[in-house]
Amino acid sequence: MTPLLSARGVTVRYGSLAALDGVDLRIDHGQRHALIGPNGAGKSTLLDVLGGATPAGGGRVLLAGRDVTRLGPAARARRGIGRIHQRPAVWSSLTAAENVLVAALPHAVGPGRWRPGARRCAAERTAGAWLDRLGLRDVGATPAGQLAHGQRRQLEIAMALAGRPRLLLLDEPAAGLSAVEVGRLVEFLRALPRAVAVLLVEHRLDLVYAICDQVTVLRDGRTVATGTPAEIRASGPVRQAYAEGVS
Repeated sequence: MTPLLSARGVTVRYGSLAALDGVDLRIDHGQRHALIGPNGAGKSTLLDVLGGATPAGGGRVLLAGRDVTRLGPAARARRGIGRIHQRPAVWSSLTAAENVLVAALPHAVGPGRWRPGARRCAAERTAGAWLDRLGLRDVGATPAGQLAHGQRRQLEIAMALAGRPRLLLLDEPAAGLSAVEVGRLVEFLRALPRAVAVLLVEHRLDLVYAICDQVTVLRDGRTVATGTPAEIRASGPVRQAYAEGVS
C-alpha cells in the first residue's frame, strides 16, 4: 500500500552544517509515529520540511504518492497536512470558538452547502464538536489570549483538526503542560480516529510509548533507528544516543 507520507533522502543544510542529512521516513495511513532524539538532532527541522515551512535542499516529500516537495505550508494544508508548533499559534483577540471556526470554514461541507450561510453553519458545527472533544466548550467565548497555556495548546489542536487533516504534525505537544493535562492529551490522542495519522516530536518518552506504534530516532540529522516502541527500547544504538545526552 502507498504510504500516506514518504520522505526520501531529505537534506537541509545551513552553510557547512547539515541539519538533515539524507533522512528517510515513512508514515502509513492511521499510524501514530514519533520522532525522538537529542536537541539539535533535526526533529523540528524535519517537521518543518514535511509541513512546507522549510524547503528541502535535497530529497523528496510525497503525500499519498504525490510529490509535494515544492509546495508551501498553505498548499500542503489544503492537501491534508495539519501542523502544531512548539508554541501555540492562535489569534489572541478572537474567542476560542472563533479561532476554531476560522480554521474550519475553508473545509466546511454539508447538505445544502450552496445555500446562503450553509457553509458557516457547517463550520460552526465542526468547531463546536472539536471544542467539546478538547474540553473547551466552557471557554468558547473567552478570548484566546486570556486562556492558560494548556488551554491554548488544546485550542491549537482543535483548530488543526477542524481543517480535516489526514496527517497531524505535533511539535512537543506536552511542553508546559501539567501532569493532569498530559494525561488528558494522551487520552485524546489515543481516541483520535485512525482517519488521522499522527507524527509527533516529543521528549517525554512515557507519552511517546503510550501513544505511538512506530518510533524514529534522529541524531545529528541522521536516522539512528526506526521500529516499534519495544524495538527502540531494546536498541543498543538508541541507548547509546540517550546515554550521550538526549534531553
